[in-house]
Amino acid sequence: MSVRALVVSGILAAGVLTSGLAVAQSGNQGRTWAEVARLPDFTTGIWEIPLGGPRPPGAARPVFTPPPQPQLTPAYAAKLKAYNDARAKGQEQDTPAANCVPPGMPEIMGQPYPIQIMFGPGQISLQAEAYEQIRHIYTDGRKHKDDPDETYNGESIGHWEGGTLVVDTIGFTADTPLGQNYGLRHSNKMHIVERMHLTDPDTLLIETTITDPEALAQPWTTTRTFKRHRDWTISEYVCEQNNRNLVDDNGRAGIILAPPPQDK
Repeated sequence: MSVRALVVSGILAAGVLTSGLAVAQSGNQGRTWAEVARLPDFTTGIWEIPLGGPRPPGAARPVFTPPPQPQLTPAYAAKLKAYNDARAKGQEQDTPAANCVPPGMPEIMGQPYPIQIMFGPGQISLQAEAYEQIRHIYTDGRKHKDDPDETYNGESIGHWEGGTLVVDTIGFTADTPLGQNYGLRHSNKMHIVERMHLTDPDTLLIETTITDPEALAQPWTTTRTFKRHRDWTISEYVCEQNNRNLVDDNGRAGIILAPPPQDK
């Protein structure tokens, strides 16, 4: 082959390679099955936040680092203090969880139960075993509604930045906690951005940044690490099954502490 032919061949090959890279970079939104097939593998197995359990002989116990606490506005700090003061005085506080109402976002992503992630064209479905909740993350290029319905998990719009899934969520009901303490609330102006990516084949890192101009004095960012279980499946979760909570005549929740009757 002549030198000229080699040069032309090299230019053509480089063009094909560049074109392929451009397609891979621009076509990773998961809007077709072909694009879905090129996305990072979030879908094999089940994901769980490791909470301890058996360790190999001689292995050290993992060091637990508490997540950073949110900086509340004075108004919401006062609400949290009033809630905690009432509990300290023995005044039991009603919570939606006592009546099997799901915690909603962001707390549904921090439950001690596994999650499953499923990809489809234009949409990602995230199933949380806790409360059998489903989050729909739309990746079809749509924008947020001007006035979305307020729901427990909000309206989630996603896009890919390389191997990172970025999820932008708004439209939350204020009847859910901002953290694990139900006295820590948010307003209906809460806005959540999650960045999800694999750090190795079996580790998923989710960085969550929450802004709320009424409840938070500054953005609150936390990071959770999920480990993959390739042979697990999601179990059925029915909160009302064997539920021993009750609601009194005034609508306040309580719990039956006496042991349930035994069948004879």
